[in-house]
Parts: sequence; C-alpha cells; structure tokens
Amino acid sequence: MQETTANQVAANATSSFTEHLQRDRPELLPGHRALPAQGTFHGVPPLQVPHATTIVALAYAGGVLMAGDRRATIGNVIASRHIEKVFPADQYSVLGIAGTAGIAIDLTRLFQVELEHYEKIEGTLLSLDGKANRLGAMIRGNLPMALQGLAVIPLFAGFDTAAGVGRLFSYDVTGGRYEEQEHHTVGSGSVFARGALKKLWRPNLSEDEAVSVAVESLYDAADDDSATGGPDPVRQLWPVVYTVNRAGARRVPERDLAVIAGNIIESRTTARREA
Repeated sequence: MQETTANQVAANATSSFTEHLQRDRPELLPGHRALPAQGTFHGVPPLQVPHATTIVALAYAGGVLMAGDRRATIGNVIASRHIEKVFPADQYSVLGIAGTAGIAIDLTRLFQVELEHYEKIEGTLLSLDGKANRLGAMIRGNLPMALQGLAVIPLFAGFDTAAGVGRLFSYDVTGGRYEEQEHHTVGSGSVFARGALKKLWRPNLSEDEAVSVAVESLYDAADDDSATGGPDPVRQLWPVVYTVNRAGARRVPERDLAVIAGNIIESRTTARREA
C-alpha cells in the first residue's frame, strides 16, 4: 500500500512544489487557513496580529540591494523589535515582506522550497522572470485572506544571470507583478522612504554607497512613521540588508551597518537637524 502511494506521488510530481500542495494537501498552503468570521456584524472583533513594515530596494552598479527595518506592530503597540523581513529566496534572489507577518513568513518559506524543489526536479535554476511569476501566483492564492484584512505585499529582487543585471519587482494583493526601475518601497513607512530615495539615489552607486542610502532612507521612514523602527544603538539593532550581484546574495554584516548608522546619526547630530 505504501509503495503504491509513493508511486502515485512520483507519477504526479511536477517542478512546482506549490502545485503539488494545491493538488494533494491544500490545507497546508498559507492562503487556505480557516479563519473565524470577523467584523462587528458577526460580533467578533477583527484579528489582532503583528504586521511587518517598511522594505526598501534599489539598484546599484552591478546588482540590487534590499533592506528592512526590525519592527513589527499590532495597532499602536510594538509587537517585536527584532523581526527580520528580508530573506534570501535562493542563491541569486531576495524577498522582503510587508503586511501580516505570520502569513508573510509562511509564504516566504514556501517560496524558498518552491525554488529549491524546481532546481532539484529540473536540474537548473528557474529564470528570474520565472521566479517573479511564481511568487505572483502564490500571492494570488492568498487573496481570500487579503480580503479579510490579512494581506501580504512583498518586494522581490534578484540578479538576472542571463542579462547580467539586477532587477526589482513589486506586487499587489491580487498577485499583479510590476518591474520597477531604480528603486521601490513597500510598507507603512514607504512614502517617507521613497521620498528619501528620490533625493539620495543616483545611477551607478557603489555597493557601499547603496547600503548607506538604504539605511538612511529607513532612518527617514522611522522619523515619520511610528510603525517603522530606526537604528537602535542601545539594543544594537540594525536593519537587515542583503545585496545580490553576480557572486550571489550576501547579508551585510551588522558591524558594517553599525558604522553606517553611527555615521548617519553623528552627521545629523552635528548638523542639529530637527527634521
């Protein structure tokens, strides 16, 4: 009996792990969780869950960079000061999450398995466009949850090994995929971070300059958005920053981020800036 089941699984195997779950175990997908009825009409208050905020991504000479602050909130309460919102998707791509934190992290893990599964089945990496399309399909699968207020809005970035360039992709709650040029932001502090990027970004930034620009844009977002956490020298908490280039994805060490954040804080203190 066990051998027959194993043969059935092997016969139905596809290069998409998500399709496999949809066919055989749909209840394991992030967007298929059963939720209680919400809203005052049903007499049940809305779910109070942590939300992840503010992700920035930008292109630089030779690659792309993505950074996220470390704060999660529930309404006006800080739920976590240590959450990580930027993850490596595979060797040549990274994913940043904004929205309902628990579902976003589950979706990230599923996406990581999806890419690893494809590589094992096909014997090659999925193209960057293929990765971006599959992530869009997974977000679309979460639409029923999004309609209940549990939305996930990611940013995706990677190095296109065929074209030899870094590329950025944004999404909406329906899974719509949009390729961005130069830089992009998502999350509650995105409008402030985007304003900073418009002033700080320029073509052909070096990698070190790009890291500094990303950290400063998050600093500006934290200045005006209470849901975004700025650099915290007391707790030694710094943004999570990944760069992706021809050599692959790399997390920027915290000691480097501490120096960059310290320089930004010192320069603003010296300038006696109010805003």
